[in-house]
Amino acid sequence: MTPPVFSTFSNGYVSRLKSALDLLPQAELEALAVALMTAWREKRQVFIFGNGGSAGNAIHLANDYLYGISKQLGKALKVHALPANSAVLTCLANDEGYDSIFIQQLAVLANPGDIAIALSGSGNSPNILRALEYCRDNQIQSFAVLGFSGGQAKALAHHAIHIPIDDMQISEDLQLVVGHLMMQWLHMHKDQI
Repeated sequence: MTPPVFSTFSNGYVSRLKSALDLLPQAELEALAVALMTAWREKRQVFIFGNGGSAGNAIHLANDYLYGISKQLGKALKVHALPANSAVLTCLANDEGYDSIFIQQLAVLANPGDIAIALSGSGNSPNILRALEYCRDNQIQSFAVLGFSGGQAKALAHHAIHIPIDDMQISEDLQLVVGHLMMQWLHMHKDQI
C-alpha cells in the first residue's frame, strides 16, 4: 500500500484536530479557569504531571504559569511540574516503584486547597491514578485533561476535561491548547492580582 501524499495526510490531521477542538467541554474549562484564578489570588500551589509527551507538556505549562502569566517579579502562580526533576523521579521509581513517582511528591509538597492537573492520553497510567486518588483523599482539587475514553482517571478527577479523540498526538496537542487557553486567560487578569 502506498502512503498518501503529504498534503492529503496533513489535511486529514488538521481536520481531526479541528473536530476535536469542537469537543472541548466548556463548563469544565471554566471550572479550571476559576480554580487557577482562585489559586493565584490565594497563593495556593498548582501541580502539573503526566508521562512521556504529557510530561513534556506539564513542564512547558509550568513555565507558562510561573513566568508567562505575569512577568512581574514574584507575581505569578506557585506551580510545580512533577516530572521535571530527574533525580527525584529516578529515586522514587527505583525505591518506591514507577507508580509512586507523583503521589510521593504530592504527599510532601501539596496542601489542602491546592490544585493538581493530570495530563494523560489514556487516563489509565497507574501513577496518574494513584496521584488522583491521593488528591481525592486529601482535599486537593484535581483536574484531568484526557483523550481516548478518558480511562479510569475520568471518574477519579474532580473535573475531567475529556476530549474523546483516539489519537495520542492530537490528545497531546489539546493538552497544550487547554494549557495555553488558561495562560492567556490568567495573563489578561494579571493586574487584578
